[in-house]
Amino acid sequence: MRTGKHRRPLLRSAAAVLALVTAAGAGLLAGPAPVRAADTVRGLQWYLDTLRIPEAHKLTKGKGVTVAVVDGGVYAAHPDLKGQVLPGTSFSKDVPADGRSDPDRENGHGTKMAGIIAGRGGGSMHQLGIAPEAKILPVALGLPRDWDIAGGIRWAADHGADVINLSVGVTGSDPQITEAVRYALGKGAVLVAAAGNRRVDRAVPLPANIPGVLAVGATGKTGSLWSGSVTGPEVGLAAPGERIIGPVPPPVSPNGYGVTDGTSDATAVVSGIAALVRSRHPDLDAADVVNRLVRTARDQGARGRDPEYGFGSVDVLAALTRSVPKADANPLLTGVSPTPPAASDGEDGDDRPAISVGLADNAPIQLGLCLLAVLLVGAVVVVLIVVNRRAARRRVPQAPVGGPPPPPGQTQPGHGPRPYQQHPHQPRPLGQPTAPHPYGQQGPHPYGPAGRPGLPPGDGPAGAPPADPQPR
Repeated sequence: MRTGKHRRPLLRSAAAVLALVTAAGAGLLAGPAPVRAADTVRGLQWYLDTLRIPEAHKLTKGKGVTVAVVDGGVYAAHPDLKGQVLPGTSFSKDVPADGRSDPDRENGHGTKMAGIIAGRGGGSMHQLGIAPEAKILPVALGLPRDWDIAGGIRWAADHGADVINLSVGVTGSDPQITEAVRYALGKGAVLVAAAGNRRVDRAVPLPANIPGVLAVGATGKTGSLWSGSVTGPEVGLAAPGERIIGPVPPPVSPNGYGVTDGTSDATAVVSGIAALVRSRHPDLDAADVVNRLVRTARDQGARGRDPEYGFGSVDVLAALTRSVPKADANPLLTGVSPTPPAASDGEDGDDRPAISVGLADNAPIQLGLCLLAVLLVGAVVVVLIVVNRRAARRRVPQAPVGGPPPPPGQTQPGHGPRPYQQHPHQPRPLGQPTAPHPYGQQGPHPYGPAGRPGLPPGDGPAGAPPADPQPR
């Protein structure tokens, strides 16, 4: 009897909690609630405030600058990219000839990079790019295998790109990419490339490790180095790369946005800043733009240039306003030589691809308040089960009237184990993003297509054919 007395209040309390959660869930599902800033696209663009982009936009928004995005392709029909994407080119049968489509149905990598750079904004539910008045020149390479990065770089340089964003990478060596980089530098373009992610890369890959290219590492929300950022003597700058939101094609996320970590995102941020500098200082050549970016960076880590932050974290306002002496040459041309990635012990050094896509943990904003209600209800169900079991342990077993107790291993009716049930995630419609998963709750996906197992890095020895190029 004492067991029963103690059990009823516990069950009533649990039932009350369940009723409260159910009612709250019904309210979340049935009617509109006040939208918090954190639930908007702008609210998730934490890096804009960290970089003081609103202040920078009082000086320039990147007008007159063209940024080439050498990537899978760019979904030009996204609301945040309408009017921002010029006719470009395609090196792949997967993409129309003008490059204004994104065949990447799992990540939308190129579209996201374009949005980070030049999203047009238009309210709290739209992506505001670093340089919203710059234009995107899509250089579509299609799906990763057999990408012609060298051809893409040359085409961008020949078609007026002021800045070339390279959120891609190749392990091993490739003389054609090296020559293409030199060609683009000679044409006056600023080349910005991803330093790579630790999940795949053990050294800064091509094209980021080529002298003259601005290799970008990633920092987190605290300003310290993001744990997945590859380090090396070639790193030139660091920029925000953790929990970065960006537009993606509808097949990737029904609401049109995704949140990711990676040096791809940090690279797009720096490309946007380079566009601001070129717009604010149109008389500067590419060498002076790079010099201004690295000389005005906030020193972090070891004093001076270091393998983690390079010259430091990018400082937008300083790059736009500080007095910087004219450079004799690109400061990265006289820096370190590229370090070719070497095969690790125990690997055969073949040319297998190192899967590396910027959607590091594939956290599109698809888990809304509906999922929250489902999780809360599930938690209460677990509490009920635990309470029932604890109360059952306290009871003194008694044989039912008219018969012996049940045999070992059997239970009284109504006390059997409950099956574990999974509830489907409910995506929200376009324009209603929800807060992303807290960083670290999901296990890190391979640095490759979201949800797919990644292949181990296959860094070949110096002189070996490069592995298949992949987004960073």
